[in-house]
Order: sequence, then structure tokens, then C-alpha cells
Amino acid sequence: MKKSIKDLGDIKGKRALVRVDVNVPLDDNNQVSDDTRIQAILPTVKFLQEKGAKVILMAHLGRPKGEVKPEFTLEPVAKHLSKVLGQDVLFVKSLVGEGAEVELEKLQNGQVALLENIRFYKAEEAKDDDMTFAKELAKLGDFYVNDAFGAAHRKHTSTAKLAMVLKPAVSGLLMEKEIRCLSQALDNPTRPFTAIVGGAKISTKIGVLENLLDKVDNLIVGGGMAYTFVKAQGGKIGDSICEDDQQEVALAILKKAKEKNVNLVLASDVLTTNDFSGNGENKVVMVDNIPDGFEGVDAGPKTQEEFAKIIKSSKTILMNGPVGAFENPKFALGTKAVLQAVVEATKNGAISVIGGGDSVSAAKKFAKTEDFTHVSTGGGASLEFIEGKVLPGVDALDEV
Repeated sequence: MKKSIKDLGDIKGKRALVRVDVNVPLDDNNQVSDDTRIQAILPTVKFLQEKGAKVILMAHLGRPKGEVKPEFTLEPVAKHLSKVLGQDVLFVKSLVGEGAEVELEKLQNGQVALLENIRFYKAEEAKDDDMTFAKELAKLGDFYVNDAFGAAHRKHTSTAKLAMVLKPAVSGLLMEKEIRCLSQALDNPTRPFTAIVGGAKISTKIGVLENLLDKVDNLIVGGGMAYTFVKAQGGKIGDSICEDDQQEVALAILKKAKEKNVNLVLASDVLTTNDFSGNGENKVVMVDNIPDGFEGVDAGPKTQEEFAKIIKSSKTILMNGPVGAFENPKFALGTKAVLQAVVEATKNGAISVIGGGDSVSAAKKFAKTEDFTHVSTGGGASLEFIEGKVLPGVDALDEV
């Protein structure tokens, strides 16, 4: 178990160097258009403020690739955070070296500062193990906090290497919650445990599917990847998305599910279209009999009922990936039905965890985040966690 900020003693007057994930979208006026990630770090920021620490936040925005690019400045985020906290957040344009240290000397106990985009520095993403940049950053704080679960799968200086140099190195409240909720679902689930895995490609989810087969009672496979399973079993999938080179993998996963007595569920009927924009002919057919010129884009009505029945009878639910091309309202009913079933199960006492970028977008679109036990802030990180991989940003933190 990793130490969290709750395990620290007296930190009044100490400088907390906190890695956060505030990689948020900005609109045409350079205003934050979705502050979900900012809201998610508030419990950690407020906890440190209440303890009298000086809070120094470190983050990235976009992919400036080691160059200073004005369009990726974090200044709009600092302004938004000032509004949310109801107090001025000091924005520090110079990061390492004397400039930053001098500016941060102004910081009072309980005040918050945000450093300029950490990815403006090439050394942040450098692969070599030179710790020079980590040591420079370490001068800015008295202890290290990682609250950026969304970047925890990156072995970057601010997400992993800094934790080796600046001690104590602990998790923030968001990081702690992410690890606890995902671990509880995967390692100690109340059964029946159902996982819903969607998305376009098997190749990106092989590790996830194989790891889940050792843990779940039901595995619902939806989205584009399902057509590779159907074709591998001799079904006719028309023009549906398919990875021909993954058919053997699909058959091996089906075989493993049978051996482990896991109920692996594919769609029985699907909504198909001859125009992906949705403006052509859209019709429901059996999943293994899709006509040429048509492609599967969503779970059909019978499948929606079948999926919902399994979900509602579950006590632990993990969702990673939608079951259709939900971005188009005409192809969104399957994903919407699945999420409504998850919400209903949660109301009846089930533990529900939504992980992965597309699933989170769908969850926000068709429900409220508070309708689920936990909605993960980390797309790639939650995916790798579900695969059973070690996340560098978590691994580097101190053990209790």
C-alpha cells in the first residue's frame, strides 16, 4: 500500500510539490471548457491548504514536445483555478532555476502556485536516467505528492523520477481513490463481477481481456472489436471493422473463457449502416449475418436487453470502452442502454467503475458521474492498471 498525504505529520509551512493532471480543453477564447480534471484535484489542494502547507502545482497541457509554445501555456488554467478556489493562484512562468525559486518565496502558508507547463522542458520526457532535472525540480519542494493518475503510466521526470529524489513521496487523495477503486474492483470484487470491454480494436485490449478472464464472472465484449470475434467463428460481418491478423487471438480468448468458466458475451443482433454518417440506410440484423456494403455500428435491441440483464444482476461492474459509435446519436442507443443498466445496478448496491477516455465521455453524456461508484480520470493509465501493468508514477511512491 502506498503512503498518502493523510500519512504525513505536521506539514505547516512546508512546500508541497504536487504533480496534478489538469490537461483540460480550452475554447477559442482560451477559457477552460471542461474543468472535470480541475475539480478532481480540489480535495488534495484543499487538504494541503488546511494543513497550512504551501501548495506548488506541477502539470502539463497538450504535447509541446520540449518546446515553449504559447498555445500550451497553463496560464488560463491558473486563472480558472483562482476562480474555483476563490483566491489568487500564483502563476510561475519560470520553472526551474532561480527565477522560480525567487517567485515561490512569496508564497504564504495555504497559498497555491501553478508552475508553467512541465512539458516545455525536453528533460521531462527524456528516456535516459539522468536525474539532473529531477534534482532541479526537487529544490522547489519539501515533499512530493503525485495526484496525477491520468499521467501515472508515464515514466517522466515529474510523474516518477522526482519521487525518487524528493522524499517523502506520497499520493494525493485522487490518486489514492483511483488506486483503491480499481484495486477493489479487480482484486476483491463482490460477485458476480462483470466487465464490459468495448472499443474498436482487439489489438489495443488483448492485455485487458486476458487479465480480466482471470478475475470476472461475465465478460461483455462490444464495440468494433466484437466483429473480429464473430468473423473468427465463421460469421458474415459485411464491411464491419475487423482485424484479420487478430482472429487467432480472438479464438484463443474464447477458448480461455470457456476453460475458466467465464461467460463471454457478444452481441446477438446489431444496428448496421451503409453510411457511417448515419444518413444512409440503417437496419438491425443478426451479428453473424451482416450484408455486404453494411457495417455494424451499435448493439441491437435484443443485445441491449441481454447486456442489461447481466449488468443488473452484477455486484461489481467495470466498464472500459463503449459498445457502439455513440458519438453519433443514431448509433448511441446501445452504449446508453448499457450505462443506464450500470446506473440502475449501482443504485441497487453494486460497485461500478468506469475507466478509459471514451467510456468516461459516454458516462458524462448519458448519466451523471455521481451515478457511478467511481469514474476514472485516467484513460491510458486505467487501461494499463486493468491490464495488470505496473504504473511508474504509482510504483515510485513510498510504501506505508
